[in-house]
Amino acid sequence: MTSSVSVGMEEEEDPSTKPLGRLSVFYYGVGHMLNDITASCWFTYLLLFLTQIGLSPRDAAIVMLSGQVADGFATIFIGELIDRFGHFKIWHAAGSLLVAISFSSVFGGCLPCSLLHSNSSTIETLSYSMFAAIFNIGWAATQVSHMAMVNCITLNSTSRVALTSSRNAFSMVANLGLYAIALVVFGVSEAVTKENTETQYRWIAYSSITVGCCFVVIFLMGTKEPRMKINLRETSRSRIPWSYWFRKILYYQVAMVYLLTRLVLNVSQAYLAFFVIDDLQMAQSAKALIPAIIYICSFVVSVMLQEIPWNGKRLKAYYCAGGIIWIFCGISILLLPRSINSYMYAISVFIGIANALMLVTAISMQSVLIGSELGGCAFVCGSLSFLDKMSCGLALYVLQSHQGTSPKVDVNIKEYFYFSVTRYGLGLVPAVCSLVGVVVTYFMELDSTILKPLCQPLLLE
Repeated sequence: MTSSVSVGMEEEEDPSTKPLGRLSVFYYGVGHMLNDITASCWFTYLLLFLTQIGLSPRDAAIVMLSGQVADGFATIFIGELIDRFGHFKIWHAAGSLLVAISFSSVFGGCLPCSLLHSNSSTIETLSYSMFAAIFNIGWAATQVSHMAMVNCITLNSTSRVALTSSRNAFSMVANLGLYAIALVVFGVSEAVTKENTETQYRWIAYSSITVGCCFVVIFLMGTKEPRMKINLRETSRSRIPWSYWFRKILYYQVAMVYLLTRLVLNVSQAYLAFFVIDDLQMAQSAKALIPAIIYICSFVVSVMLQEIPWNGKRLKAYYCAGGIIWIFCGISILLLPRSINSYMYAISVFIGIANALMLVTAISMQSVLIGSELGGCAFVCGSLSFLDKMSCGLALYVLQSHQGTSPKVDVNIKEYFYFSVTRYGLGLVPAVCSLVGVVVTYFMELDSTILKPLCQPLLLE
């Protein structure tokens, strides 16, 4: 009787299941800032930048696709290495270093063109594709190590969502920081020539790298290395084979939801600037104001989500709520004429709310899937990121390949508008993906109960 009571008290006092302090959540949250600010620049401005310097829409899509493909395969490989050898912070630091070194070249001039004294579009495309691939390999190392850490830092389901919410909140801060930098750069210099355009984006890249690296240092100094060699009460901890996850129905459901959520966010982000300027013909300031509204709303919602005690049912409910909001936003964008383009500001508020609800809960579903099976946490994060990168790359390539071919359509309103690729990319694609994501989530069975408490703390002292 006494022994059973003492065991129960040990389980209750197990530090791995206790809620984390706010400082620990903060240190973890800032660890993805460099990735977030560079990814925001990647999805928001890469296609715009490449077409402005003279590449065709198809060549610009090839550059983005090369980066996404490199990122996708790197996530699988790096995830497997992390599961085998651990050392999350080393992978994070190495990936951040590669991102910092290579990102400026993605938005810089064509180095091979200068060396070969050639203006060939083929050489330009190959050059930018090479640097895009290098950048995305570093980005993948940082992303997988940072995402997988959540599951090894704590087994408390509410704390796991708090970590994810903090990461998403600082992601919004990074995005807002990018638009502030871009607003200053675009305001103080004009892009009259190709060289001016390259200079503008190079300064945006340098500034983004500097800001992001400062937060990487804070993360590395404030976050303890998670322990990989953990002994469970019943079995010794070992690396879980891939086949274990492939036999779980929940793996495919979570993968589908995560893939669809990333499609919603990334495709809509890539075409937002095109849509407000080309389709709605709004002022140039809208190119920065509307994304800023989206990220401010996402930041507020992400902070609020940290205060909620979480379980599987709530994850499903909040995800479905975000998906339904995006469906209505997508329909509104498809039908929004230029004559009332100011309504886009109101729509952007709801997009920001929906983005936060969907992304935080979709990532948190990965933690529920992993549970206490930490031997394959990096593989799960890596494999889901692989699906995300490949699907987003292919979707953007297909959409961008048809850019500029959509006819003008009269829908019996005061003005004509385009059922264009940008309108489809910002409205139809996210709405359909959200609908499918809601359906998959509705039939998902999530269990956030921890059945096997650990006998050692998860953080190294």
